[in-house]
Amino acid sequence: MLLIGLGAALLASALYNVGSALQALDAREAPSEEGLRLKLLTRLVRHRRWVIGLLLGALGFPLQVAALAKAPFVLVQPALAAGLLLLLLVGSRVLKERVGPGEIASVLAICGGIALLAWGAPAHTETVRSTADIVAVIGLFSALALVPFLLRNGRLDSTMLVIVGSALGFGASNIATKLVSDGFAASHLVLAGVWLVVALVTGVAATVTEMTALQRRPATIVVPISFGVQTFLPVLAEPLYLREEWRSGAAGGMPLLLGLLLVLAGALALTRTRTVSALAVGLETPDLAPDVAQAA
Repeated sequence: MLLIGLGAALLASALYNVGSALQALDAREAPSEEGLRLKLLTRLVRHRRWVIGLLLGALGFPLQVAALAKAPFVLVQPALAAGLLLLLLVGSRVLKERVGPGEIASVLAICGGIALLAWGAPAHTETVRSTADIVAVIGLFSALALVPFLLRNGRLDSTMLVIVGSALGFGASNIATKLVSDGFAASHLVLAGVWLVVALVTGVAATVTEMTALQRRPATIVVPISFGVQTFLPVLAEPLYLREEWRSGAAGGMPLLLGLLLVLAGALALTRTRTVSALAVGLETPDLAPDVAQAA
C-alpha cells in the first residue's frame, strides 16, 4: 500500500509540474495590470494551452487524494518534489541542456531522500488532533494567502508577498486535500465534499497569486521560494493538526528526518538551475530567463 501511495504521488507530481509549465506560458503574456484579479483567470481560461495545463493539474488531484489514502502525509507531501526530475529530463533531452555535477547531486539527493522517507515512514495512522486545530491551521494559511489581494497596488504590495501568499494558499489546499482523502476513506462524503470546496477555493486564489508572481519576477526567484513553502511548511506544521508518531518509523524516525532534509535541499538546488526554473514557468528555452529577469 505504501508503494502504491508513493507511485500515485509521483505521478501526481509529474502532472502538476507539466500543467503549471503550460499555464505559465500564457500567464507571461497577460497584461500586468490584471495581476491579483480574477480577471486574469477569465482571460487565461480562453487560452487552450492554459486550459490543458489546468486539466493536467485536475488529473493530478485525484491521484494525490489516492496517494494520501495509501501513504502517510509526511511521505506524500515531499514526494511531490519528484516532478522536478521530469523537468530536468525534458531540459536535457529536448532542449539539449547540459546536466552538470550540481544537477546530478540534486537528483541523487531527491531520490535518496524519497527512498529514506519510504523506508522510515511511520505507520499510516495519523489522525486529526481536533476539528478546531485543523480549521485554525487552514484558516491561518488561507488568511495569509489573501493578504496580497488586500494590499494590491498599495505601498506594502510586493512581489515577495505575492510569492509567499501563493505558496501558503497551495499549502492550505494540500492540507485540505489530505482531509478530502480521509473523508472518502471514512465514507464521510459530506465532510469530504466540504474539504473539497476548501481545497478548490484556496487553490483558485493561490493560482491567481502564482500567475501574478510569474508576471513580476524571473523563475529562479519565484519557483524555489514557492515550492519550498508550499511543499514543506505543511509537513513542519503537521504536529499542530495531526497526531503522527514520527518516532514509530524505522530507526526512531532518523531516516524520516534525514529524508526530508535531503529532498528539501535537492529540490531547492534544482529549482534554482536555469533549466528547471525556466521550464517550471513555461519558458520556451532557459536562454530566455535572463531576458525575463531584466524585464521584471
